[in-house]
Amino acid sequence: MKVKKIALVFAACAAVAATTSAFASSPVDTSVNDQAVGQASQWATVAKSPKGKTRAQVRAELVQAEKDGQLAALDKLYRGS
Repeated sequence: MKVKKIALVFAACAAVAATTSAFASSPVDTSVNDQAVGQASQWATVAKSPKGKTRAQVRAELVQAEKDGQLAALDKLYRGS
């Protein structure tokens, strides 16, 4: 019984090793990576990013959204009624 368990564990380890090496040998599509690099350069760095809003600014936006019906529309949309 113990020999069967050891053989099963060994077979499982061999299967995992064979699978991971098969993925490692597959070619990489460089066109996808080049596109991702281009998109990443468009993001602003932390130093250049705008500062966060103050509580007063957020509160003013909330009041404006209540007045113009944005909150009611979103509430209706997400409730599904």
